[in-house]
Amino acid sequence: MFFVNEPAHDYNDPWAIPFERRFRDFCAGRRRVAYFYERPDTSTFRYRVYNMIQVLRTLGSDVGVSFFWNDDWREMNRVVDQADVIVICRARYNDHINKMITRAKAQGKRVIFDVDDLVFNTDYAHLILRSLDQDISANEAWDHWFGYIGRIGATFRMCDAAITTNAYLARRLEEFSAVPVSVIPNFLNQEQLAISDRIYNEKMVSGFRRTDEIHIGYFSGTPTHNRDFSMVARSIASIMRADKRVKLLVVGFLELKRGLEEFADRITFYPLHDFINLQRIMSLVEVNIVPLLDNGFTNCKSELKYFEAAAVGTLTVATPIFSYATAIRDGENGYLANSTDWTRQIVRAIDQLDQYPQMAAAAHEHSMAQYGWQNQFERIESAVFGAASAQLLMPRQSNSEFEDSFLSQVAKAR
Repeated sequence: MFFVNEPAHDYNDPWAIPFERRFRDFCAGRRRVAYFYERPDTSTFRYRVYNMIQVLRTLGSDVGVSFFWNDDWREMNRVVDQADVIVICRARYNDHINKMITRAKAQGKRVIFDVDDLVFNTDYAHLILRSLDQDISANEAWDHWFGYIGRIGATFRMCDAAITTNAYLARRLEEFSAVPVSVIPNFLNQEQLAISDRIYNEKMVSGFRRTDEIHIGYFSGTPTHNRDFSMVARSIASIMRADKRVKLLVVGFLELKRGLEEFADRITFYPLHDFINLQRIMSLVEVNIVPLLDNGFTNCKSELKYFEAAAVGTLTVATPIFSYATAIRDGENGYLANSTDWTRQIVRAIDQLDQYPQMAAAAHEHSMAQYGWQNQFERIESAVFGAASAQLLMPRQSNSEFEDSFLSQVAKAR
């Protein structure tokens, strides 16, 4: 485990802001963007709404931008009438959304759909339920997921364009509704970078000083990731059996099975953390693992677990789904492990601890350049306002051309 002196921080949601203040900020700019999300949270809302607003407000001097949500429905006519663009993020269709979009379109305003997951097309419902380890024998599960996905899809069909996190998911959006699709990756916000910079610099100055123990970290600890983690449980148990220095650090929920039960005294559980203090926890471990089933649902996910770890000088071993295969250069800024390769790749990462500072520096440099908030303005501006920089829109390829391109990238990364 690395020595890191960064203390735990008090945390309050930075988006707890009353409507009138948000509306005033929104009206302050010459070009006005209204983001809409069902209810602020630390996951999709933070990446796709809060972070975007932070960039537009900080770097776009003439942009008025804010967010609104379901509880603001009585005020949405005011918002629509003042907006130039409305971005609706992953919201389920309802009467208020229908009225908001209809009013905006009647005024000739641009309405954009933003989504970070394959949750808008019911054709994928079975795949989603299986991937998320849902009880597919229960009618309630089918009712919930068909309703959830179908309502998000209904919102999407009313929009003029879409924004998403990677090219693979962009293709799924184009298949569903033939609208222009732009790609803006998930990225680190100012608060994350502030704490990450301090931690990374401390690790660099100390020469990545650490204890004799080696910690593997797993930071996706919700019950829906049980199937993902089950891919690596036996590998981690075998590594812990062979090397008494190795321990496991888990943030969130995880079922101990497939041999891990015997190592319960070498496994530390942390509760789910806010996005600031999670950076500190993530910085402690030598090996951050991101096991994922490799299918059409997971290939739509972003590479956030790689770049958040890289920001604090921690290396990642990940399944080479589209986003991780694109971001990680195996052996240079992290490691890629297919379903049968986890033991070898984690052991390889442990055996190469003497190369850790150089690899961590490469990952950090890549993370800052590609996923720092300060480098996202032009991309967001183009996608939201439809500026002339058409090169940021998805290149038009046939499905076969796209699949060939994807497979080529994955093969190269492997």
